[in-house]
Amino acid sequence: MNRIHRIHAGLLATVCAAAMLPGLSSSAAKQAVLKGYRGDLNQDQTVTIADAVILSKHLTNAQPLTAEYGLNADADANGTVDGFDLAYIKRICLGFAEPIGIYEEIDVPDAQFINAPIKEVKASLPSQGEAELVIFYVDFPDCQYTYDPSAEYIDQIAFGPESTESAIYPFESMRAFYSRSSKGAMELSGKTFRYTTRENASAYGTDKVKLAKECYEAFKDSEDFTKFDGNGDGKIDATLFTVPTAAGDTDWWPCAGAFGDESYRVDGMAIGHIITGNAQIESETDYKNFVSSYLHEMGHCMGLPDYYLYWGTDSEGMHGAAGIELMDTDASSDFGAFSKLMLGWYQSDQIAVYDNATGTQTFTLHNAQTQNGNCVIIPYGELDGQYFSEYFVIEYASAQANNSGLPWWQTSGSGVRIYHINATLQRDYWYTYLKYQNGTEYNNDGVGIRAIRIVNDTDGDNFFHQGDVINNSVSGFGWYDSSENESIDPGVTITVGALENDAYTITITK
Repeated sequence: MNRIHRIHAGLLATVCAAAMLPGLSSSAAKQAVLKGYRGDLNQDQTVTIADAVILSKHLTNAQPLTAEYGLNADADANGTVDGFDLAYIKRICLGFAEPIGIYEEIDVPDAQFINAPIKEVKASLPSQGEAELVIFYVDFPDCQYTYDPSAEYIDQIAFGPESTESAIYPFESMRAFYSRSSKGAMELSGKTFRYTTRENASAYGTDKVKLAKECYEAFKDSEDFTKFDGNGDGKIDATLFTVPTAAGDTDWWPCAGAFGDESYRVDGMAIGHIITGNAQIESETDYKNFVSSYLHEMGHCMGLPDYYLYWGTDSEGMHGAAGIELMDTDASSDFGAFSKLMLGWYQSDQIAVYDNATGTQTFTLHNAQTQNGNCVIIPYGELDGQYFSEYFVIEYASAQANNSGLPWWQTSGSGVRIYHINATLQRDYWYTYLKYQNGTEYNNDGVGIRAIRIVNDTDGDNFFHQGDVINNSVSGFGWYDSSENESIDPGVTITVGALENDAYTITITK
């Protein structure tokens, strides 16, 4: 081997493995970054006649290059530094060829979800990371199940994998539903225990603490309950006590709340939020009501309030196809943008905020029922850093995935929807909560300020579509005034653009 060839071998010896260039690993944690160009010997990010001069001096041994120039010198990427590289550089200079990029594979941090604002409410079930649910599938000596599934089968219903082929998709399992809605931010797991109480149903109807303690005491010697604390706060994240439908709605209508005995411990663990209800599993293939009902109740365990109204003849908090929401009346749909914002189910780059000082801005809204789902916020004045203020939040919702299982009486649709939010936080001595959520002293059951409303709150298809223009003339598109009416003009107009590649554009102008 002559001297020039030995130099060439040395130049290339340390870089051959890296010469795979654009065909780098497609791992989600890696990214190919352009670091420069072959033929750029003076490393000024361009290939010019100056680089040809440098390589010419190297080839004639007038000024040999060192190993650090390896990839740069191999202009034609054939693994050898020779006269063909000089010719290739000249072709680039004459415009007959394009320089070949040099890429470096770097680690890319995993996508970061925002911190969940709902943590401020201090509910017990984490909305991010590992979340644990203990299920006691309970009946009574005088009120038993007509269909009695095994604890192992209930585990599949609660914590099983996604199955798009399931006849009751998207309610094939609680874990799968939450995983889709949260884009993988929440990982629900847990365990089911089958139990028949010592006393008849009447002994527990108004004393859920008694039921809870009896269930936990029955299994504490055979089960380690410390493993059901997903966030490490010393509490079992959430517990579901579900009983036969025949137990009746008076005492057993599904509900959720804090456990009633703060001093009680099992395996040294306090009891977090509990759910009680009579949404039973009807058969091996009929358990949609069981799953959907308790998905709603777990929303409370994470800190979300009901969006439906507690009094009056019309309980729907939000109407029409755009009004469907898991925390509203008929819990058969996905969470909406406000819920996902509170739960921390958006990555930081999936939240855009309209800047009133900028004037006209155009945004892209991706399908909310996909991993790319995002939202746009129009704040009233200064936006609170944790979104506990008044604003509009906009999303493109579809009838796909978690919205694909609506009952026949609900209107299905897709398009752009706008929520009017007043998420002011109220901190009292005992509790922290959304000031204007239903049931508080500040909320007049839907008359006046509410934590959440839908703009254009009508029956039927009340989504917005291409060509629609939303301004203060549209019902509900206004800030609250001192009389708690939505009368203050936001001073902006939203124009809905085309739906292309499963995404809408919206343009906001002053």
